[in-house]
Amino acid sequence: MTTALIGFAILLALCFFGFRVGYATLLVGLVGFATQRGWTAAFAMTGQQVIEDAMNYNLSVIPLFILMGVFIYRAEISRDLYDAAYAGLGRFRGGLALSTVAACAGFSAVCGSSLATAATMTKVAMPPMRKYGYSDSLASGTIAAGGTLGIMIPPSVPLVIYAVVAEQDIGELFIAGVLPGILLVSLFMGAVAITVRYNPNAGPAGEPLSEQDKKRAFKAVWPIIGLFVLVLGGIYGRIFTPTEASGIGAFGAAVIAIMRGHLRTPKEWIDVLGEAAKTTASLFIVIFGALVFAQFINLSGMPYDIVFFVEELDLSPLGLVIAVAIIAVFMGMVFESIGILLLLVPVFLPTLVQSGVDMVWFGIVVVLVTELGLITPPIGMNVFVVKSVMPDIRLGDIFRGVTPFIFADVLALILVLLIPAIATILPSLMR
Repeated sequence: MTTALIGFAILLALCFFGFRVGYATLLVGLVGFATQRGWTAAFAMTGQQVIEDAMNYNLSVIPLFILMGVFIYRAEISRDLYDAAYAGLGRFRGGLALSTVAACAGFSAVCGSSLATAATMTKVAMPPMRKYGYSDSLASGTIAAGGTLGIMIPPSVPLVIYAVVAEQDIGELFIAGVLPGILLVSLFMGAVAITVRYNPNAGPAGEPLSEQDKKRAFKAVWPIIGLFVLVLGGIYGRIFTPTEASGIGAFGAAVIAIMRGHLRTPKEWIDVLGEAAKTTASLFIVIFGALVFAQFINLSGMPYDIVFFVEELDLSPLGLVIAVAIIAVFMGMVFESIGILLLLVPVFLPTLVQSGVDMVWFGIVVVLVTELGLITPPIGMNVFVVKSVMPDIRLGDIFRGVTPFIFADVLALILVLLIPAIATILPSLMR
């Protein structure tokens, strides 16, 4: 275990000094494996691992859902989603913030990227909230927190990665994320309501819309809702596999974009495909690096040492999951969500399986925890995304604005921990 701990310490140091997590894990994993088995074996393992992962059929879901998200982003549907949410919620105190949460949920459901959701909704929602006198902390905090919904509401790339690492069914994990996603949206809206109740000036009510404007707003989002229902409904009904669903989703998103006047020139197609390829490549570098690092950790014997340690402590399955969740919270202060999944899950997987933990339920728990890392200091990736789009907002105001949503996230985590059926009831109906 000592060797593994030294490897983790070096990895943390490299990330702290600015190394990208994918390259850092690859380097430490390669060198660590070489110290145990020699350089020839290390290079052979690394090459074999990369080839196997690149040819993994289950991972083909990722580039297709990324492409779907890029198509949706280029279709500029974020405004329509926001308008539809505003039509239903804008008349209430804090209505624009409530609309932002709903729009973030809708956009992330078809986009799948937390960072893209945060960046896009900052451009869409921040101007009207400032127009109506919303405080910068509530406005920016709502957008940063709302963007994290993309990590839970399917299709979710982190859920795909967890499924591959933990050898779980991707479709079941997607469906398992539906009720926790709805729970999160409800709690986030509750956080907004409580904030404006104690500080009414932070979120005044917006102007009510005419019935005609409401109908127009709702009509504009039906294609997106239809695409979401088609993808998830097809998976839930076992009509097609998650990989097939990703292809159908990407095709449907392209059709929507074309119908909205986009993707009609070769340049647009080149830009879209290039963006999707770059995003996919950067993500797969993280995957390759983390799995090479996991090979080093397995060789060190750390997972089995943890099994023996847990047996000595006689922890219950719930106690073990809570312990892993606490570790993930601290890792979230340094690593981004996918890095946490790829580093944490392989280490504790043997212990969790031996303890009889439901791995679908654990997947939802660990993704909820990594979601916290997107808005908690010192990293808080979504916070910095909002800051980059709106540089005039103070970083302290954004972190202050996300605080109620952090409590909402923690409450959601506690509920899922205490009531596993929130995550497991829908997947159980698929079996």
